[in-house]
Amino acid sequence: MNDDELLRYSRQIMLPDIEIEGQEKLLAATVVIVGLGGLGCPVALYLAAAGVGHLVLVDFDEVDLSNLQRQIAHGTDDIGRPKVQSARDAIARLNPGTQVTCINERLEGDALLARIKGASVVVDGSDNFKTRYAVNKACVETGTPLVSGAAIQLEGQAMVYDPSLEDGPCYQCLYQDASDAQFNCAENGVAAPVVGVIGTIQATEVVKLIVGKGTTLAGYLLVFDAKHMDFRKLKLPRNPSCRVCAKKRSP
Repeated sequence: MNDDELLRYSRQIMLPDIEIEGQEKLLAATVVIVGLGGLGCPVALYLAAAGVGHLVLVDFDEVDLSNLQRQIAHGTDDIGRPKVQSARDAIARLNPGTQVTCINERLEGDALLARIKGASVVVDGSDNFKTRYAVNKACVETGTPLVSGAAIQLEGQAMVYDPSLEDGPCYQCLYQDASDAQFNCAENGVAAPVVGVIGTIQATEVVKLIVGKGTTLAGYLLVFDAKHMDFRKLKLPRNPSCRVCAKKRSP
């Protein structure tokens, strides 16, 4: 690290769980963020601020006026622009030392596998189950840690898939089958700070996974009830018949 980096990240470097070694791991890391909406925006900004060296932003949508209530990497002047470009510019203003790769398309199949295979951690900030299932499957197949989040109305949740845990559940273990109509904020609404809380938790889990310190949410589901300001950490067992991770783990 150079002198500017030592100063920029000094408040993290002084932490016993991070220090210079941990900061160097962050600087060398590549994180793929799928979805630059209410969750992906705070994730991207906090990871850039924390010094993650390379962020890969994946989203095929454009900024809309209705996004600005909660998607904090975009501004009024960005309406009509691709979200990945708007987020890239916000990251550059915050930390020009973070390398950003923009993928303004829907990643699927082999292209998704190839991109995830080269990542240190993947963050799922998407808003539909088709994408969530595809990202989870790719992470299981490539053995890449995944930090998932979701938020709707006044509630949110976060979980971690850690391939290093023999009995660690994947996202498919939690939701074998689910409907987007039932869990879509476009249909049900969402309070702006709720996505910020969940996104910040996701960013924190990414930092811990990269640095290799602390206890992550792997094996648990963290549920946030903003209405009553209540957090619940629920044990999440692996589904032995999960059609994604059970096959991966079978002898």
